[in-house]
Amino acid sequence: QVQLVESGGGLVQPGGSLRLSCAASGSIFSIYDMGWYRQVPGKERELVANISMGGRTNYADSVKGRFTITRDNVKNTVILQMNNLKPEDAGVYYCNADVQVITSSARLEDSVYWGQGTHVTVSS
Repeated sequence: QVQLVESGGGLVQPGGSLRLSCAASGSIFSIYDMGWYRQVPGKERELVANISMGGRTNYADSVKGRFTITRDNVKNTVILQMNNLKPEDAGVYYCNADVQVITSSARLEDSVYWGQGTHVTVSS
């Protein structure tokens, strides 16, 4: 019913920047929180940053001051601007959205959706 498509990952040197984008599409009535999570091998997926419909943001301590999350409620997109990247920022980044969807029977249901993941590598 809802698809999240991510883009913008890649290889960057320490101190560099990357911009991750995520676009939501489908039977969307509204989107509550949108966010980005990171996962590295052998560890659980962890929150990097999220943003509410009203623009309230929340960041992991490790990225405060370096990452900025923004969203466009008309286009249903969320952006993660990552500056001054460190090797420990590397991993697979997943877009996440808490969505109120319109079902085939015209009802509203809340569900959480994930993107397919985009790789971020920080290395010299």
